[in-house]
Amino acid sequence: MVFQLDATLHEDLAPLAWLVGTWAGAGVVGYPTIESARFGQEVTCSHDGRRFLRWESRTWLLDEEGTQVRPLATELGFWRPVTPAEDGTNVELLLAHPTGFVEMYAGKAESAKVELRTDGVMRSPEAKEYTAAHRLYGYVGSNLMWVMDMAAVGQSLQSHLSAELKRVA
Repeated sequence: MVFQLDATLHEDLAPLAWLVGTWAGAGVVGYPTIESARFGQEVTCSHDGRRFLRWESRTWLLDEEGTQVRPLATELGFWRPVTPAEDGTNVELLLAHPTGFVEMYAGKAESAKVELRTDGVMRSPEAKEYTAAHRLYGYVGSNLMWVMDMAAVGQSLQSHLSAELKRVA
């Protein structure tokens, strides 16, 4: 699917314009405290003309044949450009999770790449221990590719998730 810039997109969102759309694909989840598995994902990144992008991601466990087994994670949030920088645009990603986490990421957006680190993680008393994360998103060969490293449940920052998604709308 060919990427076209939406004329109603706020001009400050230009470095993030390639994220807009609906994406679907698959990835791998793993961590020392869980068994590695394949997951499916659908992401919708949209805007209403104001100076932020709305983000919604849903994932589900896949069996060996690629069939959905059960829901895994959901996250809702917003991408916000903060200030231009010599080497890109400073951005924030604010995310909320139904498992009791709220994350605030800060980082930089370049032409087809965004790299972010948690600036703050809040969790409810019932949520598992989770202290930090690093995310990298890239627009590679018309696909959205991303990876996430996480520090949680007594483990240091290390690989947790990765996926490759194709634009479906």
